[in-house]
Amino acid sequence: MTVTEALQYLKSLSLFGYHPGLETTRQLAAASGNPERRLRFIHVAGTNGKGSVCAFLESVYRAAGLRVGMYTSPHLVRFGERIQINRVAMSDDELARGVAELRSVAASLPGVEPTFFEFTTVLALRHFAEAGVDLVVWETGLGGRLDATNIVTPLASVVTRIGLDHQAVLGPTVARIAAEKAGIIKPGVPVLTAAGDPDALAILEFKARELDAPFLAIGEPEAAMLPGPVGLLGAHQRVNAALAASTVRMLRALIPVSDDALKTGLARAEWPGRLQVLRRDSRTLVLDGAHNPQGIEALATALPDLLPGVRPTFIVGLLADKDWREMARLLAPLAGRIVTVPVASGRTVSAADLKAAFVASGLGRPVRAVESLDEALRATAGDPAVVLTGSLYLVGEALGILDPASAPDPGERVLNDWKPPSGP
Repeated sequence: MTVTEALQYLKSLSLFGYHPGLETTRQLAAASGNPERRLRFIHVAGTNGKGSVCAFLESVYRAAGLRVGMYTSPHLVRFGERIQINRVAMSDDELARGVAELRSVAASLPGVEPTFFEFTTVLALRHFAEAGVDLVVWETGLGGRLDATNIVTPLASVVTRIGLDHQAVLGPTVARIAAEKAGIIKPGVPVLTAAGDPDALAILEFKARELDAPFLAIGEPEAAMLPGPVGLLGAHQRVNAALAASTVRMLRALIPVSDDALKTGLARAEWPGRLQVLRRDSRTLVLDGAHNPQGIEALATALPDLLPGVRPTFIVGLLADKDWREMARLLAPLAGRIVTVPVASGRTVSAADLKAAFVASGLGRPVRAVESLDEALRATAGDPAVVLTGSLYLVGEALGILDPASAPDPGERVLNDWKPPSGP
């Protein structure tokens, strides 16, 4: 199997959409020899900040000398970013071989038809087990309780901030969503969270108490006590770093990490597409994958420090299954002018509809709708400061355009898209 054939196969699986449940993943893992039983995990769930907390954890444990696997989603440019070892993405050859082998395993199971995420979750488990990594930083895809990643028993369960997102799948309220995220909590396994919402916090604590799991809530006081600077920009990232640091300290009896390694790892953490600043000729570009109102609020808080005294141009693309009108309302006051674009997804809001939402804000910002991100980047080439936001898919497309050498097979971007189910 070639890498192109592997990507085509993964694309065919994506047509099944998203189906919550663990049985298929368990069957596929069992037929693969249960690779998860040979690995140690830190399981990370939440609405915002999951990937950033994963990046901090990975960086700290790598600074401590461990070989660290990391499974995250979505990818920005190439599929292999989802499955990394010591921040080296799964190679095309590894991907082709891994998909071919797991496809044969799946074919041997009568009646088992894995979805894209179920298949890639077991693909990651097999890859990490084969490499013999010391630890896996393991991010949920969607929710927690019925997420394919929830077949593992971790050393710690970590829950980041919780807000309204994916309501069609997870429920209409923060409390319902928190209950789904709480599904990753296991008997006796420590739980750490930065969920600040009182309802979410109460549900997580109740679930932890029910399962006799040690519980620790992290917030601004812990962020203020970090041992030094952190590698990711924005005040919200200090809370994410504090959550990662508290997890490392909680697990020191199992995985020793020195204070120096903790400090170094936090300072060196990298996570593209999250308040990522690029300099291109005479202009500054800020790429941020904020994709819900909570993320937009964090971006708004960070911008005055990133671009002091500047009202930048915004390039914005949003998905229709998000609270996109509210996101437009929050973004409008931040911009000098706005260029709306479609996202490379079947779930995109059209550039014209998004323009209408910005016009409806009543702030009188100049708004232009264009039909491609390429066109938007050309149209803003003379602007000194540009913020591109609204979707990680959009950020990934931008990174591919800005660095043509890294541009992926067009099929790789499609692999980020999924068909939402009709109800929770």
